Parts: sequence; structure tokens; C-alpha cells
Amino acid sequence: MKTIAVNIKESVFKESKKLSAGLQKSTEIYINEAIQYYNLHQNREILRKRLKEESLNVLQDFEEIDYEN
Repeated sequence: MKTIAVNIKESVFKESKKLSAGLQKSTEIYINEAIQYYNLHQNREILRKRLKEESLNVLQDFEEIDYEN
């Protein structure tokens, strides 16, 4: 494990601490899971944008094809 120092807004920390206690998890585990979830979400967003760009490029390629010949 890597130890890091992070500045978190007091309100975010309090909410995280409250939620982690309700889930019977340590705040450390809760924050790790939150970061994992956010990373997954960001990777999906990157993939979604890449697929959209590629789809538009393919569509443009099809539009340039001369079907009359």
C-alpha cells in the first residue's frame, strides 16, 4: 500500500466518516473504494468519448464513399 497525504474538505471528510461507519467499514477502506469507483467511471468516460470519436470518423468515411459507381 502507498501512504499519501490529501487535503479533503471538512464536510466531505465528515460525510465519508459517517457513511463508512454506517457501512461498518473503516474510513480508509471507504475512501479506497470511492477512488476505485471514480477511476472506473473516468476510464469508462474516456472509452465512451473515444468510441464516439471513432464512430464519427467511420460515419464520415462512409459519407465520402461514392456509391454511384
